Parts: sequence; C-alpha cells; structure tokens
Amino acid sequence: MFLVTVLSALVLIGSAQYSSDQCNWTGSGLTHESHTRDVEQVYLRCAEGSLEWLYPTGAIIVNLRPNLQTSAGHGERLHACIKPHVDSQGAALYVERAGELRPLLSEAEQAAGHVRCFSLQEGALFVEATAQRDISKRITAFQYQLISTQMTGNELYSPTASCKRCSDEEVLMDLCTSDFAVRGSIQRIEEEDEDQITAVVSLSDMYRQKSRVFVSGGGGRGRGRWTGRVKIPQRCGPRAGQGEFLLTGAVRFGEAWVGCSPHYEDFLKLYRSALESGTNPCHIDMD
Repeated sequence: MFLVTVLSALVLIGSAQYSSDQCNWTGSGLTHESHTRDVEQVYLRCAEGSLEWLYPTGAIIVNLRPNLQTSAGHGERLHACIKPHVDSQGAALYVERAGELRPLLSEAEQAAGHVRCFSLQEGALFVEATAQRDISKRITAFQYQLISTQMTGNELYSPTASCKRCSDEEVLMDLCTSDFAVRGSIQRIEEEDEDQITAVVSLSDMYRQKSRVFVSGGGGRGRGRWTGRVKIPQRCGPRAGQGEFLLTGAVRFGEAWVGCSPHYEDFLKLYRSALESGTNPCHIDMD
C-alpha cells in the first residue's frame, strides 16, 4: 500500500512538471528555475507534432527520432521544419552537434512567423532560454514536421525554391508522389507579402490529396466542385486569369504549397505522350 502511494505521488509530481507522448511535449522551466544552466533531453518520435515550454529557463535538447521507415529516394535526406506559434517568446532555437551551436530561429524571427528547416544529419534542436527578469508570461511554442527531400534546409521555405522550372520527368513523378495533384485555376488572391501569395483555387479534377486541404463544394463532377487555398511563391507560379493548371505540391503544417504547376493543356500533351511510350510512372483517370 505504501509503495502504491509513493508511486502515485511521483506520478503526480512528474505530471506537474511536464507532459509528453511520442509526438508532443509540454514542460515548465519552473522545475529547474534555481538551476538555470540545466539542460533537459526531450525525445520525440513522430513525423510531426508540437512542443510547448512554459516559463523557459536553462535549455532543452529536442531529439527528433521518428519511428518510421524513411522512403527517401536517391539523394534525399530527412529534414525537420520548425514553425513557431505567433506569440512564442522566451527562447532562441539552434541546431546542436557535438557542443557546437548554429542559430536557427531568434526570438524576433519567431515573432515574425518565420519557418526554418534543418537536416537531421546536422544534429538536434537546441532550445535555450533567453535572459529575462520576469519569465511569468514567457512561453516558447512551435510545431515541427519531418520532410524527406533533396532540397537543403534553407531551400525548403525559400521564396525562390519552387521557381525552378520542372522537367517533364518531375511533373510526371509529382503527379504520382506529391501530397496533392489537382486540376484547377486561381480565383483570387487572399493574402500577399514580399515572399508568397495565398490564393483561393477552384478545382475541376482531384487526382490525389493526402490531407483534406481541398474540400468539396457539393454537386456532381465538374468545374468548381472542390475549392481550397494554396501558397505560391511571389516571384513565380500560376496567377488568376491564366487558365487551368495542373497543381502539385506538398502539405506543410496544414497548408498546400504549390510545386510543379504547368498549364493543364501542356500537362495533358505530356501525359498522353508518356502513355503512348509507356514511360508514365502511374496512371490517372482523365475521364
């Protein structure tokens, strides 16, 4: 009976300090406020999740070790992308390897909503509390997502990374392997900044989508049956009034980022040619 009581007390103490599962972690710097140089190890084993550090003091090392078999192709590496919450403050983020720190996200960059990525081969995520007289209102919080890609961490959210013209082979492969592949047109621009555009799209065909970023508007098969929002680089990409496109890309933090986006008629010629020659990597229903 005594053993059960002691174990229960320890569980309660532990839950007051932090809560964690395989994907998410919530903790408090108050557990080692008197030891401000303490470094705590955190292990997260999912492809995506979140971290919330209340009243940050000292530092934590976040080890991202997913329990998954990577399907990375030739030359691809697993990257972690970090998206801070809009009110995240109280700590700076670094990439740590063998005691060396490389800056990833400052407090100011977190407040500006910047997203940064790094290769897991570079090291772990090091979150260090900044010196504050009053930590009572400080919370460091962010989402993370693991992405397998040939791009570097700096390119993943670069405004020019998606502006490279896709080859025929890349278009056909994206049709089969990207997070979404749809036929549609740009209806209007909702938001715009110096790096990217958020556009509303109307879709007439849905070939694939892994996440429900595009929703049905009801009715039968045909133009405008689906709608949604996509992120497009400011310097390139499809625009309203330019007709229909094949839109492919990745879903990151619940947002659809456009990659290859040829005009639909150009894609149709390419796909039919690949069918005739037997070089298409997958088959889609074009009816």
